[in-house]
Amino acid sequence: MKSRENLVRLKQFRVNEKRRQLLQLDMMIAEFERMAVELELQITAEEKKAGITDINHFAYPTFAKAARLRRDNLRNSQSDLAQQRSAAESLLGEAEAELSKAEMLESRDTKIREAEIGGRSAMIG
Repeated sequence: MKSRENLVRLKQFRVNEKRRQLLQLDMMIAEFERMAVELELQITAEEKKAGITDINHFAYPTFAKAARLRRDNLRNSQSDLAQQRSAAESLLGEAEAELSKAEMLESRDTKIREAEIGGRSAMIG
């Protein structure tokens, strides 16, 4: 029944891999959020320094325009990562369910083997 043990290990590896991917996505989302907040602060500071908050004004700071664009791109990337995270959560759930099934099969096989061994020793004794 070595193959069942290998199956359980394979399923455990897949679950761990899915958890790692989920953690990486969480870290990337948090990093993008941090960067977007920093850009927002820079935009506010630049607008305050120039005294112009109207994006369409001809004298609106170029740096603030560029920072807004970068911030918006980060927000879009965050949204994409959130969708990937949802998909990864679903895949993790599936992998955990497969692992649970494999562990139950391994447990059942172990009990059967122990019963067979116990039956043989009772016959011998």
